[in-house]
Amino acid sequence: MLFHSSLRKELSRSFGATLVVLVTIVMTMMLIRTLGLAAKGSVNPSEVFLVMTYTVLGYMPTILSLCLFISIVGTLSRMYRDSEMVIWFSSGRGLAEFLNPLFRFAWPILLLIALFSLVGWPWANSQTQNMRERYERRSDIERVAPGEFRESAGRLRVFFIDKDAPDSATASNVFISSIERNLRIVTSARSGRMEDLEGIRYLMLSNGQRIEEPLQPTGIKVSEFETYGARVGGRSGDPLDVMPVRARTTLALLREPNPVNRAELAWRIGLLFAGANFVLLALALSSVNPRVGRSGNLLFALFAFILYFNLLNLGQSWVGAGRFGVGGFLLSLHGGVLVLGLLWLAKRHFNWGFPTRRVPAQPATTSQA
Repeated sequence: MLFHSSLRKELSRSFGATLVVLVTIVMTMMLIRTLGLAAKGSVNPSEVFLVMTYTVLGYMPTILSLCLFISIVGTLSRMYRDSEMVIWFSSGRGLAEFLNPLFRFAWPILLLIALFSLVGWPWANSQTQNMRERYERRSDIERVAPGEFRESAGRLRVFFIDKDAPDSATASNVFISSIERNLRIVTSARSGRMEDLEGIRYLMLSNGQRIEEPLQPTGIKVSEFETYGARVGGRSGDPLDVMPVRARTTLALLREPNPVNRAELAWRIGLLFAGANFVLLALALSSVNPRVGRSGNLLFALFAFILYFNLLNLGQSWVGAGRFGVGGFLLSLHGGVLVLGLLWLAKRHFNWGFPTRRVPAQPATTSQA
């Protein structure tokens, strides 16, 4: 049908423009956030773009759902303003006739939402987590910038080096200040290098001096050394920490059905159901009242979107706490929204209204002089 094809073309243009705008906004926000993490030392500055890209990929299900919702509401609202819906209704067609072209347009987007939520979300989070953990587990010599005081990985020491060596595992003019066993220890050396001894990382210092001072000032012990080794990390072959639940694959969540994994699984599956419900809600919310203005229904639609996603996150926490099961949560939230959307659509399609009580007319009275 010509009308359906033109409607899908307009929806495609609106969806593409909205997607570009939202992705640009999210990338800008993630760039600022990632630069802040890099300034704090949580992210490698050379991997800022990768972290930002993985973060945006993780948020793609939410972005796609919002773009789909806004594009449908915006397109149908424009048709109301331009009186195209009046022509559609006067030809004997109802509002429910839009479900076919809308879902024919939305099914590839819903497929992408399912793919990103079940596969892309955990993969992007695992990549970001691996990069952050690798950067956190770098050696203390690597994390110290020349000419700057910096804390060690365990925040037990303060380092200052003059790193002019060709590789990142060696340094010169090393200064270390630490508090151990109620002692304030200051160690300085002309050079230092990282070595692995029996799988454990050590900082080997050469030609230096060590000063030990008790926290209760009772005396100072000064010693000089030619070679001194200090343990600076765990075993170099230690596996990465246990991945957080958001970075675990969907199959891993299915294999270990504990409450936390079930909550994450319900949230991922719920993103697909939410995207389908947004198509129905957008059709029901798209009417425009000229007295309210052009942005009135759009603001109400955004409020409905925020409320829906907040309920989705709240339900995830309830499932993780054991208050709800996965099936009960999915049925109560998404099934309830589906029923509400269908009732709302049926009311507008059949033009249902509340019955009004008619007041009988009072007979006219004449006054006599």
